[in-house]
Amino acid sequence: MNASVELKTGERIDDLQRNGYYIIQNPEKFCFGMDAVLLSHFVRLGKKQTILDMGTGTGVLPILLAARPGDNRFEALEIQEESADMARRSVKLNSLEHRIRITDGSLTEASSLFGKHVFDAVVTNPPYMNDRHGLKNPDMPKAIARHEILCTLEDVIRESSLVLKPKKSLFMVHRPFRLAEIFRILSKYRLEPKRMRFVYPYLDREPNMVLLEAVLDGNPMIKTEPPLIVYESPGKYTKQLLDLYHTGE
Repeated sequence: MNASVELKTGERIDDLQRNGYYIIQNPEKFCFGMDAVLLSHFVRLGKKQTILDMGTGTGVLPILLAARPGDNRFEALEIQEESADMARRSVKLNSLEHRIRITDGSLTEASSLFGKHVFDAVVTNPPYMNDRHGLKNPDMPKAIARHEILCTLEDVIRESSLVLKPKKSLFMVHRPFRLAEIFRILSKYRLEPKRMRFVYPYLDREPNMVLLEAVLDGNPMIKTEPPLIVYESPGKYTKQLLDLYHTGE
């Protein structure tokens, strides 16, 4: 760990428990959640690939993915300057400057910033809610992360289709109640759903997350993977989840 990285007021360093990597976060602003961690496990990558994380927040996804074997390179795009600054310092904290680059900017302009058909994969944990879904958090950084204030679902999917190479994958975590809309927009931009996994808080509850892989100009066929159950009882994780965290698979 690079001890020369400075923390700002309210920040802390959290252990990611992956390859000795850490992340800088501010609990009063926004901390990454389980959705980002589960997405990092769901993502399939080759070796020596170039990956774009759209809306990286504090940089958790590229850092978790960089902990895997393989010399992959990551571009990470973030519109909130404070989050981008934390992400940049986390990259330095882990001495990953040669593999991860943080860019300030809107994901609505990803194809203008990076070019068209240049990435082997896109990963994203976008805002889940639009104007019709729930109350916005009065704290703007949290509201931007959770609601479609600065981008829409269509922006995310459109820009993914523009920056991906043909036959390459978009990996996304979202909410199941928006699946019909997600599939409709994926189809509009020639992204074919290929893998899907539902995440359930408890065995007897409805799923509250869905992990998706869609391939640009892929053939029509989707595989639904076994469900992932998070809790056995309140506060007690299932063996399934603990095994996933332990093995990283």
